[in-house]
Amino acid sequence: MYFTEEHQMFRESLKDFLQKEVVPHIEKWEKTGTVERFIWKKFGDMGFFGLVYPEEYGGLNLDLFYTVIFLEELQKVNSGGFAANMWAHAYLAMTHVNKEGNHEIKQKYLTPSITGDKIGCLCITEPFGGSDVAGMRTTAIKKGDTYVINGSKTFITNGVYSDYLVVAAKTSPELGNKGISIFIIDRETPGISSTKLDKLGWRASDTAEIAFDNVVIPAGNLMGEENKGFPYIMQHFALERLIMAVNAHARAEFALDYAKQYMSERTAFGKTINKFQALRHRYADAYADMEICREFNYSVAYRLNKGEYVVKQATMSKLKSTKMADEVINECLQFLGGYGYMEEYPMARLLRDSRLGPIGGGTSEILREILAKMILDDKNYKPAT
Repeated sequence: MYFTEEHQMFRESLKDFLQKEVVPHIEKWEKTGTVERFIWKKFGDMGFFGLVYPEEYGGLNLDLFYTVIFLEELQKVNSGGFAANMWAHAYLAMTHVNKEGNHEIKQKYLTPSITGDKIGCLCITEPFGGSDVAGMRTTAIKKGDTYVINGSKTFITNGVYSDYLVVAAKTSPELGNKGISIFIIDRETPGISSTKLDKLGWRASDTAEIAFDNVVIPAGNLMGEENKGFPYIMQHFALERLIMAVNAHARAEFALDYAKQYMSERTAFGKTINKFQALRHRYADAYADMEICREFNYSVAYRLNKGEYVVKQATMSKLKSTKMADEVINECLQFLGGYGYMEEYPMARLLRDSRLGPIGGGTSEILREILAKMILDDKNYKPAT
């Protein structure tokens, strides 16, 4: 219903690329916590970073289902951290550059981002704020034809090795969430420091806390209009939540596929364990939960691709899909018994990597409150004008 023959051909070429160019390096990157620079260039050369972006800047201007395929296949190399590095660059940082950046900014940052020559990160979350975007404390004070940035951000994917940062900061702190603006900042700008964080999962990803100490940038580094940052951020949350929902159903599907294969080969009491009714029925339940989420996510992607404002639906997608993935992967680990707990099998890492799903990009608790406001209080969020 959603995928054409061209989509399927793209999926096969991407699978082939990932098996040849990415999978052989995953164990090393998981151990070192560093995704080597060459792979970004290879992704760029293949056009994978430019799927949805304008041809004017080197993109392919394709529909959103190419992105869905990109995300799904990235989950199947079994490194949530590597996948996050790729999609945080291609969709979190680059989305803001494309939507809010002017022509000069796009030429300087979007074009080399598409080719894999520049890596971006998106800096919104703060140590004291978490999911409370409006409560951010980082400030950008205008002085002549410059802005001076002070503050800190945390849990930033690509926060150590990126070449530029898309940063949300308060230009008018007295206005609360109506005083936030978006800036683009070169990594080598004096006053920026990054500290790599040690995490339960996503081990290959360079998640960082970033400090801004009197960072002076040109006024031209403001993206979009001053004090319009909050609606820009909210508008792009629909895509971010859908991305995390698609990631969730894809990793659940990967876990189920692996468990199915394992259960067909593992014997106990004289038969393969996929013949035991207790396990068969639990597997069927888990598979049904995955498929229901996957179908809903596809329908939300279809609507977003048509230009609809799907904040409510994307919020539901992330809330339900990330919970489902944790439950399904936990179940699949159990199907493997003691081997599920071993690092040489994929389930242990899958379980750790999946656990970020209900936290990152807005915690499940925050998402439930957003949905409650929309459903019970008839709150109507609107796109940025």
